[in-house]
Amino acid sequence: MPGNPLGHTLVHLLETDRGPVLVDTGWDDPASWDALTAGLAACGTSVEALHGVLVTHHHPDHHGLSGRVREVSGAWIAMHPADTELVRHLRGTPPGGWIDLLAGKLTAAGAPAAHVARLEAARAGDREPPGRRAALPDRELVHGELLDLPGRRLRAVWTPGHTPGHVCLHLEEAHPRGGAGNSRLFSGDHLLPGITPHVGLYEIYEPARAPGGRPADPLGDYLSSLARVAALDPAEVLPAHQHAFTDAPGRVRELLAHHRARLAELRALLRTPRTLWQLTGSMAWNRPWDRIPYASRNIAVAEAEAHLRHLVARRLAEAVPGSHPVAYVAV
Repeated sequence: MPGNPLGHTLVHLLETDRGPVLVDTGWDDPASWDALTAGLAACGTSVEALHGVLVTHHHPDHHGLSGRVREVSGAWIAMHPADTELVRHLRGTPPGGWIDLLAGKLTAAGAPAAHVARLEAARAGDREPPGRRAALPDRELVHGELLDLPGRRLRAVWTPGHTPGHVCLHLEEAHPRGGAGNSRLFSGDHLLPGITPHVGLYEIYEPARAPGGRPADPLGDYLSSLARVAALDPAEVLPAHQHAFTDAPGRVRELLAHHRARLAELRALLRTPRTLWQLTGSMAWNRPWDRIPYASRNIAVAEAEAHLRHLVARRLAEAVPGSHPVAYVAV
């Protein structure tokens, strides 16, 4: 991934009786394409031979090359319908539309006008958002279903949070090296060995799915999904970043503890009413707020909003009546 501190995406290859299948594809970039084709050749196959592509989620470092893979191979592309809807939404968004959307969200959060105004520079550049050339999936990954992969037992496990339609893939077969547990798990970005996956809000995530018209709660979804994955207790986790690892339940406990601490931090800060922007700037990040790059501040706002949304859903925080932009306070 050029210019990204993560460096790379791990793409996995699964043999089936109908031909090889990819788990994710990588970023849409010539260097990424070269790495993919070289990796497939080292495994004794090629892009042309691919039978299908299983996409854990729609982000461009996972789904980016799917369009080119389909063009070369004719492979089917499978994704959870919630993320397929996001792909369709991105394709239908006019140039600059995502800037309008982000500007509105930042303004509502209480961001200063000077911060919001910097988005206009991005509009002037008319840069195409990453992932627009990715394929529109033609198959669905349905939670709990065994996938139609002859010779393999691979089950889709819906794990929303990082994205609305994130899916892990549980390979229900004996571990080749006799590892203890229940075989292997392709975890995408849901479970990583040393990184806490980003959980934010999507504009298309806003319509309420829960009874009673409650707003969506992506962090609540993520925490529930973590428990679901821990219960699988795989012998080995094959993530999309960093490296393979063991002890998924232990890693889940670490992530749950991290988010408990994060939520406690927010509640303490909200003893004083704050807008979302003020709350984000007061939180502890990996560097002081004034040293966080512009784009990373926008990501931080999204993450803070997901945590704030979870506190509101649990009735541990509420909006201050009549405040504009909206301020929140702990209850």
